[in-house]
Amino acid sequence: MSLGIAFKGPEGIVLASDSRVTLNTEIPSGPNRIILPSTFDNATKLLRFQNHNYVGAVTYGVGAIGQREPRTAHSFLSEFENQLAKNENKRYLVADFAEKLSHFFLKQWTESEMPEGTPENNIIFLIAGFDADAPYGKVFRVMIPSAPSPVEQNADQFGVSWGGQLAFTNRLVKGMDPRLSHLVQRHLGLNDAQRVSLDEFLERELSLHIPYQFLPLQDCVDLSIFLVRTTMEIQTWLVDIRGVGGAIDVATITRTDGFNPIQQKKIVGQRS
Repeated sequence: MSLGIAFKGPEGIVLASDSRVTLNTEIPSGPNRIILPSTFDNATKLLRFQNHNYVGAVTYGVGAIGQREPRTAHSFLSEFENQLAKNENKRYLVADFAEKLSHFFLKQWTESEMPEGTPENNIIFLIAGFDADAPYGKVFRVMIPSAPSPVEQNADQFGVSWGGQLAFTNRLVKGMDPRLSHLVQRHLGLNDAQRVSLDEFLERELSLHIPYQFLPLQDCVDLSIFLVRTTMEIQTWLVDIRGVGGAIDVATITRTDGFNPIQQKKIVGQRS
């Protein structure tokens, strides 16, 4: 499941992600079959693209593409970069880059005979970067396969977009679990319009007052790491899906310097 963050600040963009990916395998158990989850803590979900220094992405949701031979999104990057190289590595608008990435991974999803998408069954990308000569960055979300068209996040303002196992991030920043209004709706018999109104009211009243438009880039980095780390740490005590783990990878993208890795796990030899 994981947790991916794209922070659009006034000095640049921060991308952050954990490194855990979970594969579910069906195994026989008497007359039935059970699902056995296996976690791997060295996946790369912060994506950097060769010869495209002013854009990056994080991915979350479904951890792998392929029914019989699952592969992570990162493992497909060389193929995607080869496609981009056919256009002589020109600098794309962030929206156009997001469209190309979406088209590529939708093709991989379809050819791998993956199931039809549902809100709980998508591989999701937050694609962020700077258009040439643009003063501020842009962030787009694509959901493969349910909603492949890029949708801009925080289009006219600064702020944070996140996804994956977001319960604790939502509780910290928005003041409530994302399921709260649905639980209240079911308990009190509210209609959908009343639930939406309640959701908007609670978010307005309970959200932390963080001045996103004021924060320097370092504060954006610190907050992004804090949100991933908090989710990761609290899951160590839970009897629940522990979908966030491993190293936290972080990068910034600025209009002057482009993509800059701030902290990333490295390939190492034998561990003590």
